[in-house]
Amino acid sequence: MDEETEVVAAQVGNIIEFQGMKGRVEKVNDNSVIVDITMDKNFDEHEMFEKTVVNHKRYTIVEE
Repeated sequence: MDEETEVVAAQVGNIIEFQGMKGRVEKVNDNSVIVDITMDKNFDEHEMFEKTVVNHKRYTIVEE
């Protein structure tokens, strides 16, 4: 079995990047974060909901 690298979870208020989008973390769960993506410059083009769930393994922290 492969040894997993430790995932550093974002905190509420952090800006994260995932799938080419940016958002502000609103809630931290065990395996994921809830992110407000309305701040992303391309939000209107994606026709998405205002919030989304992102697994801790799928984002990088851009700003703390």
